[in-house]
Amino acid sequence: MTPDQRLVIVGGGTAGWMAANLLAHRWPDMPITLIETSHIGTIGVGEGSTPSLKRFFERIGIAEADWMPRCNATWKTNIRFAGWSPDAPVPDYSHPFLSQIDLHTTDAFINNCRNRRLGHAVPTAPAEFLLNGVLASQAKAPLAPPHFPFRMEYGYHFDAGLLGEFLRETAMARGVVHRDARIVDAVMTETGDIAAVLTDHGQAFAGDMFFDCSGFAALLIGAKLGVGFTSFRDNLFNDAAVVLPTPMIGTPPVETLATALSSGWCWSIPLTNRFGNGYVYSSDHLSADAAEAELRKHLGWCDASQPARHLRFAVGQRNRHWAGNVLAVGLAQGFIEPLEATALHLALGTLDMFMTAYERGGFTRQYADDVNARISDRIERVRDYIVAHYTLNTRTDSAYWGDNRAHGQLSAPLRHILDVWYRRGDLGEELARQRNLSHFGNESWHCLLAGYGAFPAATAPRDDAVDFHAARGIGAFLHGCSLNFPTHAAALAQA
Repeated sequence: MTPDQRLVIVGGGTAGWMAANLLAHRWPDMPITLIETSHIGTIGVGEGSTPSLKRFFERIGIAEADWMPRCNATWKTNIRFAGWSPDAPVPDYSHPFLSQIDLHTTDAFINNCRNRRLGHAVPTAPAEFLLNGVLASQAKAPLAPPHFPFRMEYGYHFDAGLLGEFLRETAMARGVVHRDARIVDAVMTETGDIAAVLTDHGQAFAGDMFFDCSGFAALLIGAKLGVGFTSFRDNLFNDAAVVLPTPMIGTPPVETLATALSSGWCWSIPLTNRFGNGYVYSSDHLSADAAEAELRKHLGWCDASQPARHLRFAVGQRNRHWAGNVLAVGLAQGFIEPLEATALHLALGTLDMFMTAYERGGFTRQYADDVNARISDRIERVRDYIVAHYTLNTRTDSAYWGDNRAHGQLSAPLRHILDVWYRRGDLGEELARQRNLSHFGNESWHCLLAGYGAFPAATAPRDDAVDFHAARGIGAFLHGCSLNFPTHAAALAQA
């Protein structure tokens, strides 16, 4: 039986309203209040997702036709990385989202990567082995027809501000109470919990459990409870971004493009009405003005009437995510950076872990330590995957890229992964040994390492006997599968 507890969410935006919808769905009898200041907009550093957003909407019963047109959303099958490793045999590589059909092809991909590490000249481009990579190359939406017997996984591109508005309407229709006010203080109990939050309107909102979704301000977890923050700047240098939208021309692609620039990288995210572009960079290596100039040159967009927006952020995570009767969610709990679109994924994972543990513990904090350890470990493992993008780069055009290779600040799990790879060991066995719980599993690590061309020179002549792509007819198989899918243009027209 659900106890009579009051849940209070501080901060709206995507994280806050996702929390409101999930909590209302899980515990519909609990009173939930969300307090936000309407004049504080969504950060919008990244407007892309992993498949976790698809599962979120499925769980709360919202169809794509209900939310995607409202949020100028498009489908996302893939992230394409351009210019990160000039020494690789190809100028860019793909990291497609894995779907059920890929169970029939990933072993061929992994076997070819093994044989390439042994010196055989076999193909190892991820997009040639995974269906979503093929769909991206054909500009097709990942919408399987009823007769296609495999579940497709994919993400989305969307306008974060519009998504927040849609989620707010949905949550309020399901009983969540919304209050437009600014939190100025909190009343503490004798045991160090938060009894109530106080607003600039003189109101007090009491609660049994509070959710800090106040973004980088971290009003409860940081400012009030004083939970410390561990910085990741020792091996993730980026701490700033400059954002500049450009018009959408033609049909939006079904992939995010991440292009390496002099001191960071540029995202290009296609919405139905525009491209969302941004340059994520290190302020220790590049000034804000120089970053904006480089972004405009890269985009070929020098219209001064279109102002750029500059952002600063701290990379790292809270030392505890669940402290007392406060759970930090989203930017309040930490941030890695937009690469690989992990922010919403981590927020949703945090909420899932909390809800399961809170319920299992009789709606007490009995399992808070376990939840904190699991969340922190998951963030650290995602951090490893992101750090690998930088430490494996082969660019020589600026100090930034050289510094990313030279810092040597790699975690023990990341060192073991790279050691196993270069010693031609079994990467899957190593990840299993580490009990790696991030969503970057064996296939994702193979996509990254193969995409960077992290192989020795090919010494053996080409031999179809060691090329699983050719021997198993992977190309023809995936092409045949792709015939079942509509073009992105046709899917958007029907949305």
